[in-house]
This record gives sequence, structure tokens and C-alpha cells, in this order.
Amino acid sequence: MRNYEKINAFTFAAIVALGGFVFGLDAAVISGTIKYITQEFLLNDWEVGFVVSAPGLGVLPALPLAGYLSNRFGRKKALQLVALVYLISAVCSTFAPNYASLVVARFLGGMAFCSLSLAAMYIGEIAPPKWRGKLVSVNQINIVIGLLAAYFINYLIIQAVGSDALWIDSWGMKEQTWRWMLGSEILPALLWFILLFFIPESPSWLVLTNNIEAAKATLKKIYPDNEVDNQIIDMQENLSKTEQNQSIWIQFKEILGKPMRLTLIIGVTIALVQQLTGINAVLFYAPTVFEQLGVGTDAAFVQAIWVGLTGLLFTVLAIFLIDKIGRRPMVIWGLLWIIISLSICSYGFKAATYKLSTEDVSQLSDIKNKHVLNSLADKEFESDTVFKDKIILLLGEDEAKIHSSSIIQKAAKLNIGLILFGILSFIAAFHFSIGPVLWVLFSEIFPISLRSIAIPSFAFLTSISSYLVQLFFPWQLANMGVAYIFLSYALFGLVGLAILIKYLPETKNMSIEQIQNVLSKKTNKNVK
Repeated sequence: MRNYEKINAFTFAAIVALGGFVFGLDAAVISGTIKYITQEFLLNDWEVGFVVSAPGLGVLPALPLAGYLSNRFGRKKALQLVALVYLISAVCSTFAPNYASLVVARFLGGMAFCSLSLAAMYIGEIAPPKWRGKLVSVNQINIVIGLLAAYFINYLIIQAVGSDALWIDSWGMKEQTWRWMLGSEILPALLWFILLFFIPESPSWLVLTNNIEAAKATLKKIYPDNEVDNQIIDMQENLSKTEQNQSIWIQFKEILGKPMRLTLIIGVTIALVQQLTGINAVLFYAPTVFEQLGVGTDAAFVQAIWVGLTGLLFTVLAIFLIDKIGRRPMVIWGLLWIIISLSICSYGFKAATYKLSTEDVSQLSDIKNKHVLNSLADKEFESDTVFKDKIILLLGEDEAKIHSSSIIQKAAKLNIGLILFGILSFIAAFHFSIGPVLWVLFSEIFPISLRSIAIPSFAFLTSISSYLVQLFFPWQLANMGVAYIFLSYALFGLVGLAILIKYLPETKNMSIEQIQNVLSKKTNKNVK
């Protein structure tokens, strides 16, 4: 591949993957707003979970619709529509007048989360096989850059609000802190929408719609001229195996049929295990998670930045190594690494104790009726949930939510270093393995004729498991405790590991057509 074609391939992939940045920013920026939204709208645990997870619910109806739109109007137009939805959601979230309108605006933004599956589809179809792993992974690196940007933005806003600068008051940042955080998404969403007008249509979709000359014109931008005709022939042969104009129901039946059984097992397993290991509980509730360490609110925002930096570092490392190490080793060893990391977190929180002294209570100057906490003085609690229940009983639910961070900071006796190591190790393992590899595999294991239905369908499983993780986390935190939450995530990872060890093949450096042949042979061998 000459530099011209290589530059074009990376440029088109980078533009499409900018949606990953917007997704990451949208997903993580909410983590900094939870405390402020909770206080302003007087939310309970379920309401907090619902506003955080609303995008995860919104993406569910959008994914099948995205498949239809990308097949009917093309990948490019579908991506442009998604970018516009992101922009509208960002504006509406920023200026939401009440809790209900905020939930609706975030639900709308969730409908744009299908950008991840559309981006994987587009990049997988436009990328030459030798670069596919890196180019699809660009989407993942943009996600973690977006996450990191969100944590930095939240931290900077928190620091600005705590300063005495006159412009802070004149801009209304102290009273509208969470709106400034959510508003940070508007400009990136607008930029992505504009840049999408400069990418070509997917050559695979053009062949699917029998627009061969246009497909050749696109392929000449990313392949040497002498390889273009062979690429067209490969795509046509792949499409000839299945009727091009078959109904969605027929395509679903084919996905569920025996020839696709192994692909189904792999897709379902990795789609579920990616989210059920709890990544979005940590990312979307990062400051809340770190407050359980007793480090205080400001320090919790700093630790969230470390989450973003760790994710970025190991995503970059994964992109450089994915086409060298291969997909299977990164998934298998990465999942083992995830399980060990989650187990460390679980052990660290399980060994924690919570104890307030009389001096600790006297130092809680922000609590008006702090004297009621004297009844807890010198009593040791081995469960964070029992300790929090006592605080709620004494202070009331609303006051307990406002001051829980400062109380835990005084009371928690735990190995902060061990738990922080476990959390950052988990973040590193996820972003080095199933984080980027899921989208690479989704872009590779489905035939062209089915991918507009298959990729959104399997992304649907990822999204619904992500939604449930986000929705239940506040309730789990209040009722299960952090130790058992991390243990449950580790157990999900263990089940996924056992399945993928048996069924996941290696797909690096193969064309989509070659991958279909490998999966077909392996299906005949392993699935009766």
C-alpha cells in the first residue's frame, strides 16, 4: 500500500471514529454531574441509575433501526444522521429544565450510541485486511480519549467552581455546574457532523447496491489500482452466497441457522462479557466509585483522570499490537487479567472496616446536625452497606447523600493502594483486550450480506447489558456493597473466558471472505 492510500484509509477511519470520542465524552461526563443532579432534583438511587443509564436504553431501539438505515441509505448517511442526533441531545441535556426532560435528552443521545456499531461496520468495510485491526481500534482509542477528556473537563470545572474568580459567578458556574459539564459535548458533536460530509461511501455497500463504478472509485482511494478489480470480485463472490434483497427476518434466520452457529456463540459471548465485567460501572460512576475509598470528592475526580489515562495508554498499546499478537490471545489473556484485577478489588473492599471516632465527628463541620453521629463513635462496621444504612437512619436520606463522601473519608479503614491498583489494572486489561477487540471481531466475523443486521444486533446485546449494569449500580452500591459487586463482575468474566477458550478462532491478517471459510469449517467440526 502506497502512502497515498494509507493516508486516505487512516483519514477516513479517523473521521468516522471521531464519533467514538463524542460517545466517550457523553458517556463519562455524566459521572461528574451525579452529585449535583441528585441534590438539585432530590433523586433516589433508582432515579440516579435511570438518568445515568438512559442512553443505554435509548440505543436499544436505535440499533435495529441503524441496520435498516445503513442498508437502505448507506453507511455515510446513517452516520451523518447519528451525529446530528448527538448534537441535538447535547444541547437539550445542557438546557434541560427538569429531571424528566434531562432523562429524555439523554435517552435521545443514547439513540446515537449506535455510532459505535456503524463505525465498526464502515471501517471494517473500507479498511484493507492488513490495517483493519488498527483502523477499527481507532474507534476504541477515540472512545478512551473522550472518556479522559470528560474526566479532565469535570475536574477543571470542579476546580474552577471552588476558586474565587469573579468570572465563575458571572457565568453562573457554581449554580449550574452540571450544565457546564454536559455542555462540553456540543462543539465536538458539531465538528463530527461537519467532517462526515468529507468521507466516501462504503465500497461494500456500493457493491451491495450494484453501484460498481462508484465502489471502484472509492477503492482506488485506499487500494493500489491493480488490486481494485480483485477486491470487487471478492465482494461480489461473498454477496452471491446470499440473496442481496432478502428481508430482515430472513437475515435473522440465517444468523441463527446452523452454518452461523459458531459465529453466534462467539458474538453473543463477547458482546455480553464485555459489559457484564462492569467496565461502565467504573467509567460512568468513576468519582462515586473512588469516593468509596474514602479519598474525598476532589481526590475522587483526580483518580478518575487516572482511569482515563490508563485506558488511553493501554488502548494505544493494543492498537499497535493487535495485528501482531492476534485477536484470540488478547481476548483470552486479557479476560484472565480482568478476572484477577476484579478479584483484587473485591478482596480489598471485603477486608475494609468503617469506624468513626468522636474527633472524626467533630471535624465534620459541614453537617448541621452532626451530633447525631456521636452514637456511631468508636463502633466498627465490617460492611459498607450497614455503615451507610446507619448514616441514613441518623441523618435522613437526603442529608446522607450530600455528606456520605466526607463521612466515608473519615471512617474508611482499607488498603487504598491495593484497591486502586486493582481498579487501574482492570481498566488496563479491558482497554488492552475486549474493549477494542470486540469491535474488531464484529467487523470481521460477519459476511457482508448480513453485517448491516448482524453488527447492530450483537451491539444490541452489548448495549442492553451495559444499560443493566449502569441502572443497577446505585442500587447495588446501597444494598450489596462494593466487594460483592466486583466479585459478581469477576464471575461473569470467568464464564465468558471458558466459552471463548473453546470457540474463538484467530482472524488476524485475513480477508472477510477467508474468515467466513475458517468459521464455516470450525462450525462443521465443533457444532453438531
